[in-house]
Amino acid sequence: MSLSTLSDNLLYIAILAYLGAMMLHTADYALMRRRPAVAAPAEAKVLVGAGGPEVAVNPIEDVQAPPAAPERRDWAPLFGKLAVWMTGLAVLLHFTTTATRGLAAHRMPWGNMYEFVLSVTLVGGAAWLVVAIRKPQVRRLGIVLTLVEMLLLGFAGLVLYTQVNPLVPALQSYWFVIHVTSVVLASGLFLVGFVPSAAFLIRDGYDAGKRRFPYSLGGRLPAADAMERLAFGIQAFAFPIWTFGVAAGAVWAEAAWGRYWGWDPKETWAFISWVVYAGYLHARSTPSMNRRLVAWIAIIGWLTMLMNLFGVNFFFTGLHSYAGVQ
Repeated sequence: MSLSTLSDNLLYIAILAYLGAMMLHTADYALMRRRPAVAAPAEAKVLVGAGGPEVAVNPIEDVQAPPAAPERRDWAPLFGKLAVWMTGLAVLLHFTTTATRGLAAHRMPWGNMYEFVLSVTLVGGAAWLVVAIRKPQVRRLGIVLTLVEMLLLGFAGLVLYTQVNPLVPALQSYWFVIHVTSVVLASGLFLVGFVPSAAFLIRDGYDAGKRRFPYSLGGRLPAADAMERLAFGIQAFAFPIWTFGVAAGAVWAEAAWGRYWGWDPKETWAFISWVVYAGYLHARSTPSMNRRLVAWIAIIGWLTMLMNLFGVNFFFTGLHSYAGVQ
């Protein structure tokens, strides 16, 4: 079996592993117990003898309580841990898929849109695994993350797949590694940052008393403040990497095409994403800004990333039209 064929087969195994992780995360979410506060029993005042003082008496004190039912075992933590382990297995398979593709091509696996999606989702899966291990209280968000991973990998395998080919001349430069590495890292981190931003909107709406779908899902999500801080931390970390990637692309463009910036569709949407995320960070640092609006800006930012990843290659033609889908 060639390395290329091995990579193709491992892709579908990785998708199944992400599916298993999503199902385990769903079980963790569904089995989590809600523990409503139990009010203390009220005391009643009765008279003891004629003209006697009032004495506080608990009305259930003299009533023999029925034997307590044995508490059911809480299975949610077990399923949560299994979900993290399954996610780790999926990421390992995902890494092997990407690595064998690169070995088969004798280059970094970023030469076309299929390989780029493999790499971005790998960064997203690995980054989320670190978050889930370090912050167990937010690991239920893995339902969304593993679903997105599964859908993007499935789309890559069914729609974007191309045979292993050498790099086109435009990509044969040392800037290929510098520019694309930073873009891949930032894109994967923005994917992870999108998940708590969207979940924050659901939980915040639930806390405000909204009970219609999707807000009805918010009761078992982590605390809104925790998710909002997590989203900010990830996207604040990713933004400088994205900035460096855009700047490195401009330097590479000058060396390859004789100009730093030409408003090519890919360049334009990369700049739009940069502006939106810069606006997100500015809004987040403004105390008077509504946190729901800030989260919506982050979601819009991820939508511009998807447009830059898919829309530009499908709907526009430019100097970056070497993604294998034209």
